[in-house]
Amino acid sequence: PVNKTMAALMVIFILIGAPIAMLNELNRFAVLLLLHGTDALAIFTTDQIQALVPFFLDLHELGISIAGVFWGLWLFPMGYLVFKSGFLPRIIGILLMIGCFGYLIDSFAVFLFPNANVQIAPFTFWGEILLPLWLLVKGVNVAQWEKQALEPA
Repeated sequence: PVNKTMAALMVIFILIGAPIAMLNELNRFAVLLLLHGTDALAIFTTDQIQALVPFFLDLHELGISIAGVFWGLWLFPMGYLVFKSGFLPRIIGILLMIGCFGYLIDSFAVFLFPNANVQIAPFTFWGEILLPLWLLVKGVNVAQWEKQALEPA
């Protein structure tokens, strides 16, 4: 292994971010329930129900920003592992670590500067695109992989 601590940190951030993102989807289901109606909504007027729709959509966007913190945080250890491993081009590791900061800036900006509409991540996602493409087209450096596998831990 390249670095057990960084690998564990990456997994922890993924295990935190994924449930947040999944639970956040409940806000979209709330919109569907509001628009298609249930018996529990009979006490509300149509105007009241329609006013709740953008509320839940906005809540969903805030939930994405919270999950985005962890989506960003897992990219740093992933990038570090790619950079240090030698199995893949180091530039991909660097781009993944840069992507971490794009997500973090976007996520924190939503809460710190709600009217700013900051979007950095669309310019820092290249590592996330290049990593799977590289693995599909070129694969890993097998010689380097075998060399490290034979080294004592």
